[in-house]
Amino acid sequence: MSFLEKVNSPADVKKLDEREAELLAQDIRDYLVQSVSQTGGHLGPNLGVVELTIAMHRVFNSPKDTFVFDTGHQSYVHKLLTGRRDFSDLRKRDGLSGYPSRAESAHDVVENSHASTAVSWADGIAKANLVRGLDDRHVVAVIGDGALTGGMAWEALNNVAEGEDRKLVVVVNDNGRSYSPTIGGLAKHLDSLRTSRQYEGVLSWGKKTLPRFGIPGQMAYDALHGLKKGVKNVIRPQGWFEDLGLKYLGPIDGHNLEELEHALNSAKRFGGPVLVHVITEKGRGYKPAEEDIADRFHAVGQIHPETGLPVAPSRFGWTSVFADEIVKIGHKRQDVVAITAAMLHPVGLAPFQKAFPERTFDVGIAEQHAATSAAGMAFAGLHPVVALYATFLNRAFDQVLMDVALHKAGVTFVLDRAGITGDDGASHNGMWDMALMRIVPGLHLAAPRDEATLRSAINKAVSISDAPSVVRYPKGALAEPIPAIETVDGLDIIARFGPDGHEASTRTPGAPRVLIVGIGSMAPVAIEAAQKVAAQGNNVTVVSPLWVLPIPASLKKVAELADVVFTVEDGLAPGGVGALLSEELHATGNTTPAYNLGLPVEFLDHASRAQVTEKYGLTADHIADYVLERTPHA
Repeated sequence: MSFLEKVNSPADVKKLDEREAELLAQDIRDYLVQSVSQTGGHLGPNLGVVELTIAMHRVFNSPKDTFVFDTGHQSYVHKLLTGRRDFSDLRKRDGLSGYPSRAESAHDVVENSHASTAVSWADGIAKANLVRGLDDRHVVAVIGDGALTGGMAWEALNNVAEGEDRKLVVVVNDNGRSYSPTIGGLAKHLDSLRTSRQYEGVLSWGKKTLPRFGIPGQMAYDALHGLKKGVKNVIRPQGWFEDLGLKYLGPIDGHNLEELEHALNSAKRFGGPVLVHVITEKGRGYKPAEEDIADRFHAVGQIHPETGLPVAPSRFGWTSVFADEIVKIGHKRQDVVAITAAMLHPVGLAPFQKAFPERTFDVGIAEQHAATSAAGMAFAGLHPVVALYATFLNRAFDQVLMDVALHKAGVTFVLDRAGITGDDGASHNGMWDMALMRIVPGLHLAAPRDEATLRSAINKAVSISDAPSVVRYPKGALAEPIPAIETVDGLDIIARFGPDGHEASTRTPGAPRVLIVGIGSMAPVAIEAAQKVAAQGNNVTVVSPLWVLPIPASLKKVAELADVVFTVEDGLAPGGVGALLSEELHATGNTTPAYNLGLPVEFLDHASRAQVTEKYGLTADHIADYVLERTPHA
């Protein structure tokens, strides 16, 4: 029996001796490689925090002591040590979440995965403990994978330092990376701490050598040790944290259990805010991950555990199209620059960075700064393209509104993973963007349906110089091409069906005129639903506007000619694009019934995209039934 099989709670972890704990660490690594290779998930980050998480559970008492992981994708080891050993359905419906989940365990607190928030959470919990007189517990925030590059983390550290009596430990899990190697001034500072061992070398030499010279030697060693901060500041500039008012311990070898437990126990005894700087290796112990220069197997699909190679080659996806097209634009337009927030590879900007390194800017996990910096670049004569996951644009809404739009800055935001992402759960579904962006004055938003329209949208977006532009597309493989059968005033008509359910070039007189608007990735399902609706005796036209904000005049014109209108989108139905179309139609006195199909205003549980669309009625059958129930009969 492996040691992992003996661990059902943190109490079992505490019972192990040091040798057994080290064997447990190896068992956990073996289990993570075997299980995550079958389900996919965040492998590299978790391989790097095995010893750290074991040490935390040996020193502290979860859940009485609160653990907050930032970001949450590095919590797999924590799940294993708190009794959740079945990873067979990881990130699948009704299985374990890929992030901490209050529904799963009392040991989990913060469910989101938007980086740089843990220290703020920990600060709030520690303050509440003080107010309630709960002085018998600690709060431990683990911030890593580049999250310390986010401005919110520094706002929190600035406040944490004021509370000298707060029992709060901030563990900086420093692996030098977010997805890719971490960048910026802070990263360079941490790198100086990470790579400099002179301080430990001096003290180690002194401890071994000076006592040999009797009392004078011991006195010399004591003096050297007493000059701890001074020596540290001379040899490596670690005073940055202590100048904030935080007690600093480190750097600590994050794969040495003895050193980790000693440091965490010291932090626990201190009784006030302490920052413990831990050096770890992302992908530790798994050769394919260690040799992966790009991101150390940050997130993987199904892979062969022996080699790390994908079980099935990935299909050409939306991100790859953007990556290809933006490089072509870069060759034609010297003013086009690219900005990413610590996600150069995931959002497809690595090829642009290779071709134009001087025109590529990775700002770290700092979406707010990315947006406002882009506004400054636009003012100074450039056209910035800011590539983010759609869910992360939420964090920069004020900057889009007040820094970019207010100043009519020509900035393009490219939103990857828009709409339903599924298996990463509530925090990663990019479902909020269209509802948010529709209230930004002057903003243009495109929702391409296939490769050709994506390339068209990107080129159009970078030509807009007096307003923000947004291009959104979903996660995964490309849809099959959906060419327009006709384009009317710039509006693509992608299908027409007569009352017999067959394709038709004109409508049949007397049959109800149904208009279905398939927005972006929902265009294919809109066509399929339309054919089912038409087969019940209706004329059905399907349109797919590429630019949906502002609402095209041509779309309103076509809608006014219909008997009933339905929009289908993978964003919010309340307040979304369809809702805006309805509002604008009715504002002009048009009485055409207009219905909006999309997602509800709620957080979606992790599940596959197909399961999400089934649950919320966004499949062809559900849409067809919904349309038929609301279509007037001839």
